Amino acid sequence: MGFNKRECFQAVSAIMGLVVGDALGVPVEFKSRDELKENPVDAMIGYGTHNQPPGTWSDDSSMVIATMEWLGELMEFPCEEDYKLLMDKFSNWLLYGDYTPYGEIFDCGISTNRAIMSYGKGIEPVKCGGTTDYDNGNGSLMRILPAAISFRNGLAFQKNNRADLIFHISALTHAHARSKIGCLIYSKLIASMMYLSKEGKMEIVEKSLGYSKDFLEKHNVADISYESKEYGRLWDLKSFKELNENEIKSSGYVVDTLEAAIWCFLNTDSYAECVLKAVNLGQDTDTVGAVAGGIAGLYYGYENIPKKWLAFIPKREWIEELATKMLPHKR
Repeated sequence: MGFNKRECFQAVSAIMGLVVGDALGVPVEFKSRDELKENPVDAMIGYGTHNQPPGTWSDDSSMVIATMEWLGELMEFPCEEDYKLLMDKFSNWLLYGDYTPYGEIFDCGISTNRAIMSYGKGIEPVKCGGTTDYDNGNGSLMRILPAAISFRNGLAFQKNNRADLIFHISALTHAHARSKIGCLIYSKLIASMMYLSKEGKMEIVEKSLGYSKDFLEKHNVADISYESKEYGRLWDLKSFKELNENEIKSSGYVVDTLEAAIWCFLNTDSYAECVLKAVNLGQDTDTVGAVAGGIAGLYYGYENIPKKWLAFIPKREWIEELATKMLPHKR
């Protein structure tokens, strides 16, 4: 089943929300929270950490774009051979600068690099991702949004028949159960938000997390059920929302990134406020901005992403077109 007009709008809103959040964070990546309190990001700036022009997006958006193109080419739900096609795209990004703003890479996570190199050595795609505790960076979470949108029908509410697809797509670079769970929680939130768009943000997030918690507790794979405790702060959402900023971490650790993104969304009232809060947490600013931006872009809508920020994004029309073609109508 393909996108209807409303779903196309939602897809573009979410994807551009992610890309803009990513681009806002690129110039200040690795800056501390204290540094950003003294000189906070309040506009689309450039150069800084990676010496890139304003609006430049990072590896987060590049891998999202590659995934969108892949999803648009699929005729059915992905099988083993299809994952090779996606890893080919990731390889072309890493080796040749495909899916980048200006034809060159300036950032790539260690685990992601290692996984793509493993694929180049002939390892099966879903076995390329690392499986140790040290392989729980946010590199699969940052790119899972297109899959969440495409497989929404099997993820929203109590439906979980597409959970394994989310797990497989995570495992291409991050195969530890903790990373897979982070991708599933985020994906179910995105899917639920597409269906519950008229409800308040707290209600949407609370319902979605309830569906995730229920699924994870009942999942018959031991490491999935065990690792779900790492996300325990999210299960008591009201208490989580009230945490102080100094209790929220914004590192490259998958749990920290997901928590920071949801906390920023719950404690702000507009797209701009959400992504700026996320970026100004410091450290992994592009990815926290991207993950929060995907949620906020979907919830507030494309029209509420500042036009002056969108105007800086290179290849914007191409990205938006790919966002509407992730599910062929013949599927």
